[in-house]
Amino acid sequence: MKDTIKRIRKFRTDRDWEQFHTPANLSKAISIEAAELLENFLWDEENYDKEHVLEELADVMIYCIHMADSLEVDLEDIMNSKMDKNEKKYPVEKAKGNSKKYTEL
Repeated sequence: MKDTIKRIRKFRTDRDWEQFHTPANLSKAISIEAAELLENFLWDEENYDKEHVLEELADVMIYCIHMADSLEVDLEDIMNSKMDKNEKKYPVEKAKGNSKKYTEL
């Protein structure tokens, strides 16, 4: 994964795009790409172009990497921190097998 992240960063740096990668712009880009991902399932959740779904998913993830860089945070650190919180909010004995929000468990 580290080589992939280096490649993503190099792609951006080679094109001098860091100047456009503000947290606000990246938030918008993530939202737009997420909407494009969701669009693949509009009207039909079963018949979708998997290759296109994967491309849109990759776009979302790439922009998330850029966002972490922009905020100067480590992806693993923030994901583990969030998982720690999720594990407390959604204990297995209460959350297993249901989709209720933690406030309803």
